[in-house]
Amino acid sequence: MSRRNLWLVFAVTLVSLVCYSRAAHNPYGRWLAEAMDIIENQYIEPVDNEKLFEGAMRGMVGRLDDYSSFLPRSVKTFFDETLDQKYGGVGIEVSLSDPERGLTVVSARPGGPAFQAGVKAGDRIVGIDKQDTRKATLEDGLKLMRGKPGTEVTLRVAREGAPEPLEFHLTRALIKIDSVLGDMRRADGAWNFLLPGDDKLGYIRVTSFGELTVDEFHSAMQQLSKQGCRGLIIDLRNNPGGLLDAAEQICDLFLPAGAVIVTTRGRDAQIRKESLASGDGPFQTLPLVVLVNGQSASASEIVAACLQDHGRAKIVGERSFGKGTVQNVIPVEARKSSLKLTIATYWRPSGKNIHRMSVSKDSDDWGVKPDLGSAITLDEKQATALAEGRRARDLRAPQPTSPGDASGAAAGSDAGPFQFDPQLEQAIDLLRAELAAPKPA
Repeated sequence: MSRRNLWLVFAVTLVSLVCYSRAAHNPYGRWLAEAMDIIENQYIEPVDNEKLFEGAMRGMVGRLDDYSSFLPRSVKTFFDETLDQKYGGVGIEVSLSDPERGLTVVSARPGGPAFQAGVKAGDRIVGIDKQDTRKATLEDGLKLMRGKPGTEVTLRVAREGAPEPLEFHLTRALIKIDSVLGDMRRADGAWNFLLPGDDKLGYIRVTSFGELTVDEFHSAMQQLSKQGCRGLIIDLRNNPGGLLDAAEQICDLFLPAGAVIVTTRGRDAQIRKESLASGDGPFQTLPLVVLVNGQSASASEIVAACLQDHGRAKIVGERSFGKGTVQNVIPVEARKSSLKLTIATYWRPSGKNIHRMSVSKDSDDWGVKPDLGSAITLDEKQATALAEGRRARDLRAPQPTSPGDASGAAAGSDAGPFQFDPQLEQAIDLLRAELAAPKPA
């Protein structure tokens, strides 16, 4: 599902919908253009043709399926940055969960412009350059803070205990969006991927599959290998998916040559592509557990299903979302906007379809189910406690390690995994049992 795989024929077809030259092949294109002309010339107020075009595209694509969509210029930029995993900005995560507090800093990326200047979690952004942002939307705030690396931006923040807003004059930099995270940060701000304790168990969270995910995953595995990792937990909970080829390359690290990773089928239900493992993966015998939940979708389900079908990993948690369709991102409007179009479905190595249809029942075969005895469902209160605990642990300020500590252990690692996570605890127990089991002679 590479975002750069540009299907020009689709783009030409879509553009033809508003061109009279194609009316002979598709009369609806002529009628659509005719309707736009009537609105432009006769509507009681002046109209914006770009808005008319966006409305027509949204309405047309909205008749297809839940995952096809039109990405106008305002959305396309953020979509591209998410997949590219980089943008020009100041390096802070902002939320608008409480409208009364307005734009609030969740975290400042270590080493980023905001972090170096002293912006802290909990700061409320009340102004960006000369604009008052106390009532700004999240999208407006992000647009104002992001920009070309090397350009300047001024943030005014209200901080608890400070009598007046503080001003930070920042120079935007190229900010990388991490998609591979560990358990806690080390003293230098980098992620530690080894869980606390003497078991030497690795823990890698993959939050999405973007352009840099594979390189990040390789780097994490290299670090774990140097630390003597004996088993690995891959946490795909709340991972909405992303690039198909990134998911395939991660699976390839753990599979023998020729193992089917995923098959892709087109409109005719015939196999269009079969992805096979190269056999070059260096971790083909490393014990694995994969964590999933109801928000694990698309590419994350490919990884979980593949490793489960080949007996390479035990699956722990909750049944996954069930999104087994492939979307291609196609440029339209002279590449100013994009069409995200469903073009195929993907199937797990066992030949089963991952996708949950609109008429599917819970008893039907879709998604990825935890292994027998490893289904752990959290209620809303437990899920909230888990999310809050994870965030608190992620934001805990890194502290210097003790003298002579060459392991790079995380600050506060003696506290063990954060207080509430029965799914992670089950994964740890499974790996410990596998490592303790007698090995065949």
